[in-house]
Amino acid sequence: MREEPVEVQVGNALRSLGWTLALGESCTGGLIGHRLTQVPGASEYFLGGVVAYAYDAKERLLGVRHQTLYDHGAVSRETALEMAHGARLAFGADIGLAVTGIAGPGGGLPGKPVGLTWIAISTRQRQVAEHTVWPGNRAAVKEQSSDAALQLVLRVLHEGEIGPAES
Repeated sequence: MREEPVEVQVGNALRSLGWTLALGESCTGGLIGHRLTQVPGASEYFLGGVVAYAYDAKERLLGVRHQTLYDHGAVSRETALEMAHGARLAFGADIGLAVTGIAGPGGGLPGKPVGLTWIAISTRQRQVAEHTVWPGNRAAVKEQSSDAALQLVLRVLHEGEIGPAES
């Protein structure tokens, strides 16, 4: 028997807990939102997302501090965490999920190679951030990043400690 796609698993877990999710996407360009909305009934738990590619969009739409971008860059733990927090607050969600990275083929820097992706989650109780350097072309980096982001949501949901969104 084949396992359900991760976006279906995430939807089922969110629905069973009565929790909601919002996104702040950069390098995935809306792919996570696309995957979630392929699932019938996603409006029960998916509130929306922001594709914030430029620095200015990250600041204005997701509340990432200019100093964070200046000090750490768009592809960093700090930026990913602020994007996740900003998405959660902007939509009033229980969980904010953010992804920022370098999908390639260019754009790599010393210490920040092509394929580097930071994924972050913000809830009322905790923040989680993980990074990976993915192999492959731009499409592969985007696909692997979206999959890893949804897998991280599943892990956090199964660990609990989230609670309802702030009113």
